[in-house]
Amino acid sequence: MRVCDTYHFAYADGTPYKQIGTTCYAWAHQGNGLEEQTLATLRNAPFNKLRMCVFPKHFQFNENEPELYPFPCLSRGSSTWDLEQMWKGHIPEGWSFDFNRFNPVFFQHFERRVADLLELGIEADIILFHPYDRWGFARMDAKTDDRYVRYVVARLAAYRNVWWSMANEYDIMKSKTLEDWDRVFRIVQECDPYQHLRSIHNCFAFYDHSKPWVTHLSIQRPDPIQARTWREQYKKPVVFDECCYEGNIAHHWGNISAQEMVLRFWAGTASGGYVGHGETFLHPQNILWWAKGGVLHGQSVPRLAFLRRVLAESPTTGLDPLDYVVSSPDGFPCAGQAHSYYLAYFGNHQPAELIVNLPEGEAYRGEVIDTWEMMVAPLEVPIVRGSTVPLPGKPYQALLMRRIQ
Repeated sequence: MRVCDTYHFAYADGTPYKQIGTTCYAWAHQGNGLEEQTLATLRNAPFNKLRMCVFPKHFQFNENEPELYPFPCLSRGSSTWDLEQMWKGHIPEGWSFDFNRFNPVFFQHFERRVADLLELGIEADIILFHPYDRWGFARMDAKTDDRYVRYVVARLAAYRNVWWSMANEYDIMKSKTLEDWDRVFRIVQECDPYQHLRSIHNCFAFYDHSKPWVTHLSIQRPDPIQARTWREQYKKPVVFDECCYEGNIAHHWGNISAQEMVLRFWAGTASGGYVGHGETFLHPQNILWWAKGGVLHGQSVPRLAFLRRVLAESPTTGLDPLDYVVSSPDGFPCAGQAHSYYLAYFGNHQPAELIVNLPEGEAYRGEVIDTWEMMVAPLEVPIVRGSTVPLPGKPYQALLMRRIQ
């Protein structure tokens, strides 16, 4: 995978790549039964990228121990999750590992899962570090970090579906500085002969994405319409890998509706960016998709599959923000390629008609898209500059215009 035309992605042979991603942080640490179920779910899902961690995860709903660890385990401690203690920086006692040796069986298994994703046509966005840790992997010293990073890159770089994410929520990893993250980026860049894509994911504070080793932005923010702002600032592709999750858990980031998830995908798309999915529905065995995989329970997935079909027929050069195409006091996001293709999205607004400002002397075939009902209604009359376009007057509508003259 490569950055193409500054703001988009394409395979090395030039085939366009329109990202519809999801997150399953610890799916590769769940044992073969659940992992195979996750792969079966992915086989029928629209996702073409999956964010996943090398290290296991310590968090609510994640108190089961993995069968394998990246390093030989010398002693075992508590598996209990405690948010208050975690935020205070409490280090669980009892766990110890031989950080001088890797566990080849763990990495053979992890490689197998990356290969499984490749067989499904899914990019594996490999997260090298994260803060949610009870084992000591987030607090290794710099020498151990560097040896680990070189080892992972040496083992996985040959897989063509790999992306590198230096960290999930790097800015709450208290044991590492910005200089540490710069060093990790440089190691990956220097050791990867194939120069896979590289990013770093924030919780609160942005990393400086203008640095040369960053290929694209991996953002945690709830409003993907801001994609345009960060495209213009950094001149790189913008991916909202976390815009909150469809679900019903207590955390505010994990209980948005399916309608809101779909809205954020379309708003980000119409703003020139890319958006990622996640799902966090309560489960009697704590099998939440965002962490462990399994099966999907929400309603957004078929709508995201519909969006992917729309994107498959969009310009190969990608969708770039376009100004003043659909008039309103504040404007609606619109992206495409000038003089050929325009996609405007109205979100939870419900206009019954809008005036369209297309280039003078050009005519377009219009389609009204109901992004929730997954319906496309062609307009009978071609659209020209100044046309008043009739709309359904309900939320979640988009207007697609393709040039015919």
